[in-house]
Amino acid sequence: METKQPHKLPHSPAYNFLLQAGPRLYLLHQVHAHIIVSGYGRSRSLLTKLLNLACAAGSISYTRQIFLAVPNPDSFLFTSLIKSTSKSHNFSIYSLYFYSRMVLSNVSPSNYTFTSVIKSCADLSALKHGRVVHGHVLVHGFGLDVYVQAALVALYGKCGDLINARKVFDKIRERSIVAWNSMISGYEQNGFAKEAIGLFDRMKETGVEPDSATFVSVLSACAHLGAFSLGCWVHEYIVGNGLDLNVVLGTSLINMYIRCGNVSKAREVFDSMKERNVVAWTAMISGYGTNGYGSQAVELFHEMRRNGLFPNSITFVAVLSACAHAGLVNEGRRLFASIREEYHLVPGVEHNVCLVDMLGRAGLLDEAYNFIKEEIPENPAPAILTAMLGACKMHKNFDLGAQVAEHLLAAEPENPAHYVILSNIYALAGRMDQVEIVRNNMIRKCLKKQVGYSTVEVDQKTYLFSMGDKSHSETNAIYHYLDELMWKCSEAGYVPVSDSVMHELEEEEREYALRYHSEKLAIAFGLLKTSHGTPIRIVKNLRMCEDCHSAIKFISAISSREIIVRDKLRFHHFKVGSCSCLDYW
Repeated sequence: METKQPHKLPHSPAYNFLLQAGPRLYLLHQVHAHIIVSGYGRSRSLLTKLLNLACAAGSISYTRQIFLAVPNPDSFLFTSLIKSTSKSHNFSIYSLYFYSRMVLSNVSPSNYTFTSVIKSCADLSALKHGRVVHGHVLVHGFGLDVYVQAALVALYGKCGDLINARKVFDKIRERSIVAWNSMISGYEQNGFAKEAIGLFDRMKETGVEPDSATFVSVLSACAHLGAFSLGCWVHEYIVGNGLDLNVVLGTSLINMYIRCGNVSKAREVFDSMKERNVVAWTAMISGYGTNGYGSQAVELFHEMRRNGLFPNSITFVAVLSACAHAGLVNEGRRLFASIREEYHLVPGVEHNVCLVDMLGRAGLLDEAYNFIKEEIPENPAPAILTAMLGACKMHKNFDLGAQVAEHLLAAEPENPAHYVILSNIYALAGRMDQVEIVRNNMIRKCLKKQVGYSTVEVDQKTYLFSMGDKSHSETNAIYHYLDELMWKCSEAGYVPVSDSVMHELEEEEREYALRYHSEKLAIAFGLLKTSHGTPIRIVKNLRMCEDCHSAIKFISAISSREIIVRDKLRFHHFKVGSCSCLDYW
């Protein structure tokens, strides 16, 4: 393996001048002139130092100018340049440029060269270039270098090529924490949260100590799956081992607790952080909003401003969404107006969606629709029309809903969700002829409604259920228990909301379809497998239907359990027969 051999710098005032100049361009020009005048203009050592400082100063044109003046640049100079440019995402493309010049010059790369250029490929998501570099790695005999292997795992993981990432990872003889982190992060960032947690468990078994970077990925995976127990274990480990709760790790903990529905623990972490940036504040504001604490979200927003931090566009999405879900219309109007008037920002699609959603939920359909026509007269984004359509369905304004749906279908003719909601609107209006037309259009276009599923965590293991699911080993016990539970709910006054299922079904078929929705099965399993007093946490990939929302209120009262459901839009905390959303969802 070739290793970096630092060149000795000449004992001349020029080197001291370079150190004093640092990455300041106007001083570097003066020192460069001195180097040339004093006869050191062809010194690779001085020019390498000058090149690195010029790159650090942010002048890639000056860096290239110096580089092109160097006769026969060697491996050390090329590698220094590639490493310097790889450190900044803005200059990563130049790392590939200098590497290509190195290859064309027939200068042999080192392991340091490869780790830097592979990092640049990863930062640029340049998978094609990365594969070419991987080939060079093998040709030059660095295929088993652990640092190069770890860089390759990160490259393939960031580019979504998990098959090759895992192939490289499995070939590493002595896996460093960097290699483990790269593979875990690759799984998590590409939506394979369960695999990320599984690999983390395997890492623990091998005796490798996790670090902050490990926990950032693991906490994100826990947040995705609603794996509350593991997330709590990570928090305890961080505290017990004295890890620095920096902004990134602290924000990851906040997001984990929020996504698991525990706002109070998220606030404890938030309050314990020594440093909090706008991302941390936004995470906490969003957490209050999605869990139904709109007033607290707005108050925290104003507290952030009193602390001297300026909100960004994501912060405004968080606080406006909180106003929408809590019915804080006047506050929401003021905040939306302040985006332009006070902060001189331009409202984006997400902000307009929040405003339409807020007005629509509050029943102000005319104001919401007029806003769309006046502020976004041409080609409003589908997300804005979707929010408007949802409001029309909620408030049973079928004529306006059908009108909005037609615009939406014209904008996104291949999205099955739009056909489903339009079908529901026609069915609620009793226009079954139109329902059939919409359904036939879906069949003709081969569009299918997205399959819903729910997950529940029991003993640090996540279980998945779909509607009518009978794949679980304890299916008979789950169904028997759920049947008893729903009978008790009926005795207590629960009546199925049959509009929540397909309207062509007979009444008895509708009730059967409703009873075995995925969240009900997951709740039944959770109640069966956990001790009394333990909260049940459910994660659902779609929006919860009205019937399940009604039924779970009764289940929470009958079982004397807190049931927390995270659906596509928000959290619902069910306690003693009521929900935190106050049926405003």
